Amino acid sequence: MFRRRSKLSYKKRLSNFLWPRIGVKRSAQYMRHRLGRLQGSPYSIAAGFAFGAAISFTPLMGGHIAIAALFSWICRASIVAAVIGTVVGNPWTFPFIWAWIYYLGVWLLGMDPIDFDADHLSFSYLLDHFIDIFVPMLAGGLPTAAAAWIAFYFPIKSSVERYQAARVLRLIKGRQQAALPTREGEDA
Repeated sequence: MFRRRSKLSYKKRLSNFLWPRIGVKRSAQYMRHRLGRLQGSPYSIAAGFAFGAAISFTPLMGGHIAIAALFSWICRASIVAAVIGTVVGNPWTFPFIWAWIYYLGVWLLGMDPIDFDADHLSFSYLLDHFIDIFVPMLAGGLPTAAAAWIAFYFPIKSSVERYQAARVLRLIKGRQQAALPTREGEDA
């Protein structure tokens, strides 16, 4: 019923994922409405989203959704909001996140950074130097994730509280207008 007439090609789906066809601003507005309409308290939604966003600032690729869902479940936060929050880590932001957490980790551990030449940067190079890269990224990722949790939690909680209050007022206003009697011969 809700399927497309002609299925999108893999290339087109990838293109829409990297750069939304409806635009980034419209996509962000959709995400705001989606968060506001989730069932749950403002704490639950904000904490879930904050867990998802915070986990995106760790080098634990492939486990972001599962880890965010686990933390959300433990803290009785919204798991759906946590999954939505992991979108903070995406192909546009990961290069910046990884550079930040690597150099922060190198600084925190007092290590010398590895020189990333284009010739050396390959999958086998990363596997050979896994500890030299992963440990600093983890050391830089944990405090960054804690800061990201705080940075996302409070604005999202405030925004969800306002959104839910405005939605309740719209529903009350709509019910009141529907209950108003009309005089005969007038259109409502």
